[in-house]
Amino acid sequence: MGGGRARRAGQGQRQKALRAGGERSAGCAATKLVAGLNTSRLLWGEVGAVLCQLEKHHLFLCPIRYKAVWLIFFILGLGTLLPWNFFMTARQYFIDRLKDPEKTSHVGNQTGEATYLQSVFDNFMTLCAMVPLLIFTCLNSFIHQRIPQQIRISGSLVAIGLVFLVTTIMVKIPMEPLPFFVFTMISIVFINSFGAILQSSLFGLAGLLPASYTAPIMSGQGLAGTFAALAMIFSIAIGAQQPESFIGYFTTACVTIVLAIVSYIVLPHMDFFRYYSMKDKTEYRVYNAELETKRDLIKKDENGMEQSNSKIIPIHNPDEQPSVIAIFKKLWVLALSVCFIFTVTIGVFPAITAKASSVLGEGNKWGLYFIPVSCFLLFNVFDWTGRSLTALFTWPGKDSCLLPVMVVLRVIFVPLFMLCNVKPRYYLPVVFSHDAWYIVFMIFFSISNGYLASLCMCFGPKKVLAHEAETAGAVMAFFLSLGLALGAAVSFLFRILI
Repeated sequence: MGGGRARRAGQGQRQKALRAGGERSAGCAATKLVAGLNTSRLLWGEVGAVLCQLEKHHLFLCPIRYKAVWLIFFILGLGTLLPWNFFMTARQYFIDRLKDPEKTSHVGNQTGEATYLQSVFDNFMTLCAMVPLLIFTCLNSFIHQRIPQQIRISGSLVAIGLVFLVTTIMVKIPMEPLPFFVFTMISIVFINSFGAILQSSLFGLAGLLPASYTAPIMSGQGLAGTFAALAMIFSIAIGAQQPESFIGYFTTACVTIVLAIVSYIVLPHMDFFRYYSMKDKTEYRVYNAELETKRDLIKKDENGMEQSNSKIIPIHNPDEQPSVIAIFKKLWVLALSVCFIFTVTIGVFPAITAKASSVLGEGNKWGLYFIPVSCFLLFNVFDWTGRSLTALFTWPGKDSCLLPVMVVLRVIFVPLFMLCNVKPRYYLPVVFSHDAWYIVFMIFFSISNGYLASLCMCFGPKKVLAHEAETAGAVMAFFLSLGLALGAAVSFLFRILI
């Protein structure tokens, strides 16, 4: 017993020494202590006591590094969608490259009739984007337990960067329409396949941190769409028709990917991130160390046998692989909610919204800018705003029944946009013909999409245990992709009904 008192006394002195440097220095020292200590019984017990106090008072949060980690996740979120958005922005470049060279050289192709490859380009682009996105997001829900996170994220970023590098080079290389069409579709498949793994892995990684760290990923993705819309408007304004003008788009995507790779390399060196990335395993080791210490201090009866009157509460080993099905049962409401959000959104945007016509822009430039500004720019700006709002507040809560109700109510936007001045139309009348109606609907449609989707993605990993958070993030990303695919499918039905 004398040895036990001495041990506890020494432990108390070490804890006081750690706190003597002040709150800020203690917080930074604690994160370094977690990374460097061995697993001896005495030291892990000490770490557990110190971290409990630091986390209780939020003393381990070094403000500068806290903001740096937030910024890194924002850049990574930007890197997931900016390449694909810039790929879609350059649609006119791909259409021009698919012109029939014989008609162009002999008759100037002045008939205005699109070739077969030009007419099916949008359909094949959607198909080659959504199918790999859904398949590889689902695949990542399982392979993330077998392939390290570093390989999945860095490998995906490098692969996407290489695809855009080749695409940039191809701008200056002449090619027949059919081989170019095949090359373009293969590029789209690769971008969305690796993009799905990247997006799903990032949400899983953010699941290890506080809920607010899913918000910068969603916000970065929203900003990517805004950049793409501005690029589209800028292209119209300068009247860029030469293929060489699209080199800038692809180069911008390459630079963004490089920036994302550098940010991801820096991330593991941030104390704040290291604390949360190993917190679960640390708690597990601390728990076992405390159990061993308690066993040493248990009194023995007259026969020398240990008295095991105290109950031992089991804790889950973080090295065990969590069950995807078990995790889905815990967050199915949020998973289906984010799926429904994007089903409604993609169901009308842009299949319906991009077909609207302006009643104020007939015969003037507003008619040329109406869709790029009122549809694409407005949607992306307010979608980004909605995503960013979750960094300020998260209402309603993750267990509130109001959240799924608000998600379901968004279905009202489907008939509202169908009754706008969408052309051509065969069955439904035009009820909201004025441009103002369309703009108001678009504002509420986009901000609700960004806010509710970001809210669901933030709450998902917080509905499960700490060691299940990464898998939960991957599951939520899968249902997000499922919503995109379902939305693309139902958009054909909505268009026919008009």
